[in-house]
Amino acid sequence: MNHFSYQSYPNVTMGHYGSMTGPMYWCMSNRVHCPHQFWPYPNTERNVDTILEDKGKKPFVVNINRAVKQNNTFRTAIWTGRHLQVTLMSINIGEDIGLEVHPTHDQFLRIEEGYGIVRMGKSKNNLNYVRRVWDDSAIMVPAGIWHNVTNIGNTPLKLYSIYAPPEHPYGTVHVTKADAIASEENI
Repeated sequence: MNHFSYQSYPNVTMGHYGSMTGPMYWCMSNRVHCPHQFWPYPNTERNVDTILEDKGKKPFVVNINRAVKQNNTFRTAIWTGRHLQVTLMSINIGEDIGLEVHPTHDQFLRIEEGYGIVRMGKSKNNLNYVRRVWDDSAIMVPAGIWHNVTNIGNTPLKLYSIYAPPEHPYGTVHVTKADAIASEENI
């Protein structure tokens, strides 16, 4: 009896995972090695869109890690829906996002590359929640909490942010932090 449990998909073409000559299939098992059964849908990784423009309100799949690392702008919205927005950010060495609060928006940030410090608190003069963040760190910011993320590393801090609901207009691109500040002053 096989001690691995795999979901069965009859009439599925079998192939070698990672083979360059035939179709690629994803394994359904949560195991690292899955030689017996493969996911029945071709691996479309080569076709995943990484063009950094807002694809909002349309179905969209992106390799978020690659897109974040490819982004060199302070902020670029890549998907703006009715209830959610995803933006990519690149924070230069020694710079920060800027102290902000979203009274009615929750926010999620995830660091893909670099080192930083996040500060949060109930008032802008009392940021008593302080944590170091680095690759794979996730930051949850509740509505009404003041927050800032500062790059303390020696490379740009690469991250993405999810706002619920959207915070910036569809198609937002702020090449620099100064562009972002100027845009907010014009609102």
